Amino acid sequence: MTPSRSSAVPRDEELRLPRPPGVIRRFWARHPLFADILIAVLCLLVSVGTSTIPAPGTPPAPPGEVVFAVLMVIGSCVLLVWRRRWPVAVLVAAIATDVTLLFVMRSAGAPLFALALYALAVYRSVRAAWIGLGAGTLVVTGLAFAWLGFGGIDLQTAVNTALSVAVPGLIAALIGINVGNRKRYVEAIIDRSRQLLVERDQQAQLAAAAERERIAREMHDIVSHSLTVVVALSEGAAATPDRDRARDASAAAAATARNALAEMRSMLGVLRDGDADAPLAPLEPASPADTVAAARTAGFTASLAVKGEPDTAPALRFAIGRIVQEGVTNAMRHAPTTHAIDVRIDYDAAPIVVEIVNDGAADAAAEGGFGLRGLAERAALLGGILVSAPAGGGRWMLRAELPHIAPSPSADSEIQEISQEES
Repeated sequence: MTPSRSSAVPRDEELRLPRPPGVIRRFWARHPLFADILIAVLCLLVSVGTSTIPAPGTPPAPPGEVVFAVLMVIGSCVLLVWRRRWPVAVLVAAIATDVTLLFVMRSAGAPLFALALYALAVYRSVRAAWIGLGAGTLVVTGLAFAWLGFGGIDLQTAVNTALSVAVPGLIAALIGINVGNRKRYVEAIIDRSRQLLVERDQQAQLAAAAERERIAREMHDIVSHSLTVVVALSEGAAATPDRDRARDASAAAAATARNALAEMRSMLGVLRDGDADAPLAPLEPASPADTVAAARTAGFTASLAVKGEPDTAPALRFAIGRIVQEGVTNAMRHAPTTHAIDVRIDYDAAPIVVEIVNDGAADAAAEGGFGLRGLAERAALLGGILVSAPAGGGRWMLRAELPHIAPSPSADSEIQEISQEES
């Protein structure tokens, strides 16, 4: 697909191509039509003499035939103006002109054939140039020697005709092949550079989209959980007549909000320019115990059962913390009739099992939101699975199965790398 002018110009400017060397070459590159007209005029001036002066020792041609030959030369020279667009047509006209001059003036050798071969080699292909050279030489030489056999011309005229077509044609074809190959090679390099620029822009867009998705996922995990807890605590503080309990709930809501702000500042610190104090990686999510404790503080009956030792890789601990946080938050937000939230983590199982069950499931299952999609992506990146479905008896279960990942000896550096990747 040929790029449009509007899309090619900015890319060419971004390529920062060097200027062609030489004032004349730059002028010709900027004014191709003027160059083609100038070449056509010069060719016409040279060819007029060939088309009006007969070969030595031959009688003058009839005026009608001379006029026809001159018109053929003029028409072929005018056609040279479009040699870049129609090089094959220019070659055919040049061969026809040489044949006309052979029969009318008993000679050939106009520069039309050489210029046509040069244009064919530059603007079409090497193969087309060789085919054109062979076809033109064969046609003119064959007709010259055929007419020699009929006594129309002598041997010297036939040989001169063949040489005047073959030798200039061969030289023009070789020059045109050299120029054309260089032209096509440079165009291929520039085209490849344009493709690389497009691929670079596409990769940058994909990376930006992935980064936005990661930031949105982290923002959802932090804001959704924290605001859910803050809302529950605030509603409890407003509903209770006990001033002490209301004061404790308000303090807990403020502490939850401050923790959320600290996590957001840490997560977005890498995006800030000139802030040397901002950390380069987000904090790890709240531990499952802290998440369950926050739910209890908000007035929910929550329990945590852990089997085995959480001696896992930082990426796995990060995912488990987010899964528990999302499961508890969903139970608090979307299951208002929930009385109990049970969290179970089995580190001894293979794979590791994380379950969050609540008893406030609605009758109809709702489609998973952004948080569940983010958790599913997290689990898939670790080679695990995530299921959110009714568990029977009015309960809803969020279950994740994650394969064991051995902890890295350089845990601190790995935590920073995983955190940067997640944010």
